Amino acid sequence: MPKKLSVWTIPLIVFPCYTVNYKIIMEVIMSTEKKGIFDWYFKSNLLVRILLGLVLGAIVGIIAGPAIYWVNPFGSLFVRLLKMIVMPVVLASLVVGAASISPSELGKVGVKIILFYLLTSAFAVAVGLLMGNLFKPGLGLALGSAADAAGKTLNQPKFIDTLLAIIPKNPFGSLSSGAVLPTIYFAIIFGIGISYLKTSKEERLKKVGTVLFDVFDGTAEVMYMIVRGVLQYAPIGVFALIAVVFAKQGAKAVGPLGIVTLASYLGYVIHVVIIYGGLLLLNKFSPAKFFKKAQTPMVTAFVTRSSSGTLPVTMSTADENMGISKRVYSFTLPLGATINMDGTAIYQGVCALFIGFAIGMPLSFGQQMTVIITAVLASIGTAGVPGAGAIMLLMVLNSVGLPVEAGTPVAAAYAMILGIDAILDMGRTSVNVTGDMTGTLLVAKSEKEVDTAKWGA
Repeated sequence: MPKKLSVWTIPLIVFPCYTVNYKIIMEVIMSTEKKGIFDWYFKSNLLVRILLGLVLGAIVGIIAGPAIYWVNPFGSLFVRLLKMIVMPVVLASLVVGAASISPSELGKVGVKIILFYLLTSAFAVAVGLLMGNLFKPGLGLALGSAADAAGKTLNQPKFIDTLLAIIPKNPFGSLSSGAVLPTIYFAIIFGIGISYLKTSKEERLKKVGTVLFDVFDGTAEVMYMIVRGVLQYAPIGVFALIAVVFAKQGAKAVGPLGIVTLASYLGYVIHVVIIYGGLLLLNKFSPAKFFKKAQTPMVTAFVTRSSSGTLPVTMSTADENMGISKRVYSFTLPLGATINMDGTAIYQGVCALFIGFAIGMPLSFGQQMTVIITAVLASIGTAGVPGAGAIMLLMVLNSVGLPVEAGTPVAAAYAMILGIDAILDMGRTSVNVTGDMTGTLLVAKSEKEVDTAKWGA
């Protein structure tokens, strides 16, 4: 018995000469049916949506004024989602990051490159803080009083007490209370312990270490997935938060964001030219030759905003253009893509000071030193997290007593930064990759693993 004819087969019978057109029409219909109702939102570029949320929030806030305050709960929801993911991401990603480095690989090359990455990251935060102190972004924005913004920061502990507090009395208490520095310290120590277990000669310990690593690796992957989900809501949350800010502040809030961008990019240039260029000169490499050889990875990182995504290009450049031995770059470059975040560190310094100025509470010297410590330690594990810079900024703010709480001026200032994060991210990723290549070249030279013919020697 013949199958029942579909209404869509009638044109094929009546007008056989239009078979080709019919097939095209059917493909269009079927593809339309497969599309979800919210594909226009979820399949569009996230960073564009966040930036659009910032722009629309500013416009609507200025036009609507106090009438837009009803969107406040949507902004508060975004802040709560962010706070939900911070500590689990910190713990899982740092444990995995530390456990991924095999103790047997931490020979001379490993120690040298890790020291390079950590020291240049510390310099980078200092450069960011210098730019922030010079430009004072956010000064006069007056998003709120000190008491409204953070309360407990009125009685900041001494700097030496902050250093001692890095070692937790109770790691689980630090995790539950949101104490960032003790959690970072414990996660790194715990990760190193797992690394030793994984390489143990005793089969039982090796198996236990592998299981523990898999548990935290799986936890980290789940958290990354949750982060991606939360970031899908970011455009709506940013719109709500920014709309309320501009409803209160008006157009005068635009200027400070431009100053943040200027201060960040000037910091990027200073760090690349003075810190990296200076180190290259000290090691008798021409900075001009280096930057010419490195231009492809630098541009790729700027466009893709991904150190990991740029890694194949970076490794090819190290091999073919710079003459670096594979024994060195195969270890140092992937490690750099994980823990070296100089550009992000500069961003932390500028943005932390912006938020302090914006809420009427400039960061003290002790708080700025805490920013350096937190940013350097956090760089070890958070590079693989989507939106790593924004997540790290949450951690830095927590460490100086400025938690992003729903309804506070800190949350409003943080949302303003998140709105221009895509613009800042391009520059900081390019700096990160440039730092990876600089460190790799210098370590390779110290190990006599560079083809000097590539450098005209």
